[in-house]
Amino acid sequence: MAYDFPPLTPGDAATVAARVAAVLEDAWQRLAAEQAAVLAAIGDNARSRMVADRLAQFQAAIVDFQRRVDTEARAFVARQLPHLYEQGARAAAEAVGGHFSWTLIHTEALQSLAADSYADFLRRSEEEQRMAAQFYRAVREAARREVPLLAAGNTTVLQAAKALADRLVTDHQLTHVIYRNGARYPVQAWAESAALAKSAVAYNAGTLNRAREAGVQWMQVFDGAGCGWTSHKDPDKAGGTLRTVEDAAAWPISHPRCGRAFGPRPDAVHKS
Repeated sequence: MAYDFPPLTPGDAATVAARVAAVLEDAWQRLAAEQAAVLAAIGDNARSRMVADRLAQFQAAIVDFQRRVDTEARAFVARQLPHLYEQGARAAAEAVGGHFSWTLIHTEALQSLAADSYADFLRRSEEEQRMAAQFYRAVREAARREVPLLAAGNTTVLQAAKALADRLVTDHQLTHVIYRNGARYPVQAWAESAALAKSAVAYNAGTLNRAREAGVQWMQVFDGAGCGWTSHKDPDKAGGTLRTVEDAAAWPISHPRCGRAFGPRPDAVHKS
């Protein structure tokens, strides 16, 4: 299946996150379409060979989804993260009256951030791949044991084939990803949320590391009025407060889609 998405170009965090989400959603929809084709082959009382052919296409779609996650994750960490990190670092440099260059502290920080972000994307996709693999195994078992018995072609067998297809789609829905804790998310939602979170962390990491490099100990927090420090509901509200660089590095954001940012305060000598 051909894709119309060009290579990822670094830029606005929301735009890039939407693009990453669209690419992965497109790949997941292909997987869902191939699942529907497998179920249709079973429900139409197709012979085992046709089911097997459809199942092979479904397996190819699983591989394609895995490849898309890997490709987008690699492009995101290689292009978007350095872009945002540098933006944050340059903003901090301007605030403290200096300039930014890729010194060792920044290159090492970016490498660590990139490795963590790449691994996180892969972890988030594991549940989708697990669900797809479960469906694949269930259909293979049905094709081996049940589908060959449904090839007689009478009405009763057609009804049995349809019932088998209905049972498979009920047990293996791919419309939402159902995590082990019961949470349900579409692929597009988690992909966009992950990209936005990693974007915010990268920008703030650049800001904080450049401030630390300049000897700044305190940062002013810019955040939503109701946003808590360690979570959205934390009673310790973040907006407008002063935090140490170390504390800020520990909590660069407090929740998915968090809009937190920091400004260096070289004039501050204690928390107010």
